[in-house]
Amino acid sequence: MGNDNASTLAQQVWEHWQSGQAMPHFAALMRPTTREAGYAAQAALAGLVGAQLAGWKIAATSEAGQKHIGVSGPLAGRIFADRIKPLGAAISLAGNRMCVAEPEMTFQFARDLPPRTAPYTAAEVMDAVADLYIAVEVPNSRFADFVHAGEASLIADNACAHEYVKGAAAPAAWRTLDLAAHAVTAAVVRGDGQAWHRAGSGAAVLGDPRVALTWLVNELRVLGLGTQAGLFVTTGTCMQPLEVTPGDTVEVDFGVLGRLSVDFEA
Repeated sequence: MGNDNASTLAQQVWEHWQSGQAMPHFAALMRPTTREAGYAAQAALAGLVGAQLAGWKIAATSEAGQKHIGVSGPLAGRIFADRIKPLGAAISLAGNRMCVAEPEMTFQFARDLPPRTAPYTAAEVMDAVADLYIAVEVPNSRFADFVHAGEASLIADNACAHEYVKGAAAPAAWRTLDLAAHAVTAAVVRGDGQAWHRAGSGAAVLGDPRVALTWLVNELRVLGLGTQAGLFVTTGTCMQPLEVTPGDTVEVDFGVLGRLSVDFEA
């Protein structure tokens, strides 16, 4: 994909992200057909946003999630600093076509992992991690019909990145835990006080959040980007995404890793 085409696609995504209006599919002659073309458009989008890169997200980290949006594997997206919501801030669902909350495990890097020819091992990646945080992502797509947008177009759409809430750092003992087996539970409390519950675990994230993190590092390696100290990676939802409506509160219990609550504007 040429730079002009990537820039045009990025401009479309950015305009609809700003306005909140739903976007039709890209025109057939301009539609990205490869993951690389999708990432080129996403990189152009980063230039338009203007906000500092705070971290990365991984979309479609379960087989069910991949089938739902018609992709062959995980997708990487950028999380910008201005999309990180402070604890206690209510999140608006206006213009959100997904209306879900995703409990996630987030890793923050202590040092760089620059691009190189050989893939990084899981041990190398984990050695570069400073801390584990609990988090909730609230994704959204700019596409009206994101289920049928296609893999490359969804990458251009920043892998459905939107809002993100980063909780507290987990106790240092997280390194000794089996994160794949680690249970995560959540409650969605409606405005009338009624609640429903859902359970999951780290195994929902490509079998293990550490596996997902290693995938992301190597995806960026292939793209020639690498990862930098201070940036984080939120690895994907630990359960089936939680359906939310305006006025709801999502309460997530990560066990010994901590708890996190997120409110949605009525």
